Amino acid sequence: MTRAELLAFLRRHRIAVEASVAKDGTPQAAVVGIAISDELEIIFDTLANTRKFANLSADPRVALVVGWDHEVTAQIDGVAHFPTGTELARIREVYFSVYPDGRARLTWRGITHILVRPTSVRFSDFRTNPPLFAEFGPHELAR
Repeated sequence: MTRAELLAFLRRHRIAVEASVAKDGTPQAAVVGIAISDELEIIFDTLANTRKFANLSADPRVALVVGWDHEVTAQIDGVAHFPTGTELARIREVYFSVYPDGRARLTWRGITHILVRPTSVRFSDFRTNPPLFAEFGPHELAR
């Protein structure tokens, strides 16, 4: 599997399971709507009063699972960022290209956009025998 194939796979999906860790060490997961940039960045929105916002503000390490139909998934480890300025404007446009209704949510109190930069990705496809596994590290993920 190539980086381009991984990007295409991720873009076919609009939902991911996001996992983070609370200050007390409790794991917490949530379903989020995602958009994927050309740089393989994952973008989602959330409110400032959510568990994921508090968790990622305190500890930016994050894991996501994308895809699960037919036992095909990408398991992503990364670092969450809270962009500002021109970077925020750039990633919002990526997000709005998938979720045009996201523009209306900009009026919500506490709405924010989170940018995840993957540090590793493990792709698994159990439809084949033997299963297909592909690993992507920082060098393979970079453009």
